[in-house]
Amino acid sequence: MADNYQRIAENRKARHDYHIEETIEAGIALQGTEVKSLRLGRVNLRDSYAKVENGEVFLHGVHISPYEQGNRFNHDPLRVRKLLLHKREIRRLIGKTREEGYTLVPTKLYFKNGKCKVELALAKGKKLYDKRDAIARRDAERRARQAAGRES
Repeated sequence: MADNYQRIAENRKARHDYHIEETIEAGIALQGTEVKSLRLGRVNLRDSYAKVENGEVFLHGVHISPYEQGNRFNHDPLRVRKLLLHKREIRRLIGKTREEGYTLVPTKLYFKNGKCKVELALAKGKKLYDKRDAIARRDAERRARQAAGRES
């Protein structure tokens, strides 16, 4: 049976700024007006990151716009949100982020079977020369494809 999957937002800049080693799916503890804003697609993942604090994982810097009909029950757009993971996953993340210098970066936000999920990437930051190298490689591949297209 196929999962009911609906993408809300994607952090494309994360793939440019980080070497992504692996991804993990996590649930998010949200308030009601946040879910309504997410259903409208009013979210920004650009400068967000996740952090392990006191044996729990929290999502920082995700901007979910206030719901227009939310009145006094509206949420703080930049509040810290708890991520829902199993203890063994959290323990593994603690080891990776502390010892090996990895960062937790959210790459996607989506609804899966009616529940809001976030895809966390275990990533290492790229240096400036890595970014330039990736851009140069992409340009060379594009030129090669264009040259091959003209020859045919």
